[in-house]
Amino acid sequence: MHTPFSLEGKTLLITGASSGIGCATAVACSEAGARVILTGRDEERLARTHALLKGSGHLQIAADLNDEEQLARLADTLPAVQGAAFCAGTVSMTPFLFMNRREMETIFNTNFFSPVFLAQKLIKTKKLGKESSLVFVSSIVGPLVAQAGNSVYASSKGALTAMARNMALELAPKKIRVNCVLPGTTDTPMIRTRNVTEDSLAEEAREIPLKRLGRPQDIANAIVYLLSDASQWVTGTELTIDGGTTLG
Repeated sequence: MHTPFSLEGKTLLITGASSGIGCATAVACSEAGARVILTGRDEERLARTHALLKGSGHLQIAADLNDEEQLARLADTLPAVQGAAFCAGTVSMTPFLFMNRREMETIFNTNFFSPVFLAQKLIKTKKLGKESSLVFVSSIVGPLVAQAGNSVYASSKGALTAMARNMALELAPKKIRVNCVLPGTTDTPMIRTRNVTEDSLAEEAREIPLKRLGRPQDIANAIVYLLSDASQWVTGTELTIDGGTTLG
C-alpha cells in the first residue's frame, strides 16, 4: 500500500550521523526506504551506524564540516540527493559574563555556519534538486526558551532557526522546502558532556509534562515526516518536540 510517509526512491544526506539524533535519523530513514549517505568526523562510529541501516546502497563519508575544504569536498563527492537532515551539533554551558569569542566561534561553526554553508553548497553544485527537503535540528533553547548559562548555544540555535525561515522563502521558487525541528532535552551523548548526573536528568524528566526525556527516535520520526512527501506543503516551520516542556 502506498504511503506518503515512505522515503523509497530518495537519497538523503544525514550529518552528525555517528551518534545521537543523527544516528537515529539515519536508521529511521533507511527503514522508511531511503538510500542514506552518512557523514560525520569519526569514521569508526559512522561504520557502526552504517551497520544498523536497513536495505542496501548506503554510503558513509567521513568529513569535518568545520573545515571549509572538507565541506566542499563532501559536497562535490555526493551524488544527487533529494533531501538532507543537518543533525550535527555541539553544546556549551557558559554563563554570559564568562563567554569569549573563541568559544562562540567554535559553537557557531558547528551549529550554524557548517549546516548553512553545506546547504548552500548542495544547491549551488546542483546536488539538491527541485522537490527536495532540508531539515535543520535546532532546539527549543534559543528560539522558544532561555536557559541560564546557555547563552552561546541558545544564540546559535536561534540564528539557525531564523536562517531556515528565510531560506524557506528564498528557495520556495526552486520547490525546495526548509524546516526545523526544535527538540527539548533529548537523551543523547551530547547532553552527558555537560557534567550532568543521573539524578539531575531524572529531576528534569519529572518536570516535563510527559514525564520523560526525549529519545533520539522521537526526533528522527519527525525528521522522516519532513523529508517525506507527506509534508509537501510544509516549509518555513518549526516543529516543537519537547514532551510539553514549553507549555508551562
